[in-house]
Amino acid sequence: QVQLVESGGGLVQAGDSLRVSCASSGRTFSTYAMGWYRQAPGKGREFVAGISWTGKTDYADSVKGRFTISRDNAKNTVYLQMNSLRPEDTAVYYCAADTRGVGVRIWVDYWGQGTQVTVSS
Repeated sequence: QVQLVESGGGLVQAGDSLRVSCASSGRTFSTYAMGWYRQAPGKGREFVAGISWTGKTDYADSVKGRFTISRDNAKNTVYLQMNSLRPEDTAVYYCAADTRGVGVRIWVDYWGQGTQVTVSS
């Protein structure tokens, strides 16, 4: 069983930056594909960004060029740096882990509990 704990959400203004983190309890974290999804009020959960165990990254078109995903295998942690935030980025952000290695855009084994990010205009 893998536990994922997000942190770093909050309330910011449009144009600001914010970094959210996800700490994993998995003993073989370095072999997992990791990533982030988000869910805005009244909408479905959508893919935001993913990073493979080799460090290859993947982004949704809506965040490409503004968000950066990274991982620190020594700390069992994945990060999402969010720049130039927009009100439409307001959502609960969920950490996702894929132990099969195919990428979280395709498959998710474990979810975090989510962290709220609110961007005011």
